Amino acid sequence: MAKKNITLSVALAVYNEEENIGRCLASVKDIADEIIVVDGGSSDNTVAVAKKYGARVIKTTNPPIFHINKQKALDAAHGEWILQLDADEAVSKELGKEILETISSHFVPNGYYIARHNYFLGNWLRKGGQYPDYVIRLFRRGSGKFPQKSVHEQIEIDGHVGHLENAMEHYSYTSISQYWSKARTYIKLSAAELKEKPNGHSVATAVSYMLVKPVTTFFAIYVRHKGFVDGWRGFLFALFSALHFPNAYRLSRVRMSS
Repeated sequence: MAKKNITLSVALAVYNEEENIGRCLASVKDIADEIIVVDGGSSDNTVAVAKKYGARVIKTTNPPIFHINKQKALDAAHGEWILQLDADEAVSKELGKEILETISSHFVPNGYYIARHNYFLGNWLRKGGQYPDYVIRLFRRGSGKFPQKSVHEQIEIDGHVGHLENAMEHYSYTSISQYWSKARTYIKLSAAELKEKPNGHSVATAVSYMLVKPVTTFFAIYVRHKGFVDGWRGFLFALFSALHFPNAYRLSRVRMSS
């Protein structure tokens, strides 16, 4: 489908993503006018794979808040529209077609939410709050930015935000070891934030992180949001998510005593 003179930039920030980035860029090579990849100092073949798909690679460091590099990718884009992706995501043909049709229209919102199929150990999770999992990824250049303060933040849009119908594929956790490899990053950030809080190591905080938050998180994912529908995968995802809080608390205590 022709782009009707509408320029679309695809922007990514990556670090050691040689196993994922090829799939991601292959899914957008036919809809993107330019691909911007900000690399945080990868030690694998990430950069080589990105260049294979014609990406403009910007090399930098790898900050704890990865959205800093994502914003660098947005700032480097020249397109009228920007599609921001992570390396472990892919755009289906149906979504790609919808994106081109949307940005070719007149009087459309400044940004769009896109649903995600979040894959966990081989299947995408239908329940547990994991679908539709809307994230803002498509927006007019100059209308969106990352606050760059938290690991879980959304792009902020200046103006109205709409929703696209088709979902993207998010190959987030293909194995248990990969899950915990990624989870450790979030645990470290939570531990650092907890350490800075005035009451971060009070009795109330200990009870909250070691008991209340894990129980309520598991209940919310597995029962309230019907994670049990996804079988054993739903159970493990709820359990692993709940363990984030005691792991973060224990790590913050270790850092405090060291």
